[in-house]
Parts: sequence; C-alpha cells; structure tokens
Amino acid sequence: MAEEKDPTGTNSVSISGRLDEFRRRIDDLDEQIVRLLNQRATCANKIGELKDSVGMDTYQPNREKDVLAHVQIVNSGPLAGDAIERVFERIIDESRRLEKLTSIGQSDRPKSSGD
Repeated sequence: MAEEKDPTGTNSVSISGRLDEFRRRIDDLDEQIVRLLNQRATCANKIGELKDSVGMDTYQPNREKDVLAHVQIVNSGPLAGDAIERVFERIIDESRRLEKLTSIGQSDRPKSSGD
C-alpha cells in the first residue's frame, strides 16, 4: 500500500497510526486513573465512617492544605503546579462529598444490575 503524503511532505498514514497509538495509551491511562480515583474514594468513605464514629467534622482544612502541598512536591510536570492544584481541589471536593454522604448513611456508588 502506498503511503499518502500531505502537502507538507509528512506521511499522513504514519501520523494517523501514531495518533491512534497515543489515543490508545490515553484510554489505558484514563482507565487506570478511574480505578485509582475509586480506590481513593473508598479510603474517603472509610475516613468518613471513622470521623463520624468519633464526631469529627468532615471538613479538615489543614489536611486539605497538606494534600495540596504534597501533590505540588511530587509533581514533576509537564503539568504546572497550579493545574495539579486545581485537579486535586476537585478530587478533594468529591472526597469530602463522599465523606458527608457516608456520615449520614447514604451511598453514592453506582448500583450494579444485581443490586
């Protein structure tokens, strides 16, 4: 099969193949991220249960500052520190929401067809 070239002289077939390869890699990484986020959410639920059992408030601003500082330290790029902070602020918001739901006895997990 002859490879097509675009007007700039690059090989569009090989570019298309490389794009597909990177997109598959992103899909794989997204799946890993989802699994890790759900593992983190499970920990947040357990924390919510423990806090509730001793009457602690869900919102712990010092702990949230520690988490944000930690992810800044371990960030090696290419995402900028403020980008990492925004992502983790959202993750923390969702974790706090799960903790609150856990503390009032509700579940936010999607139900499987067998539930």
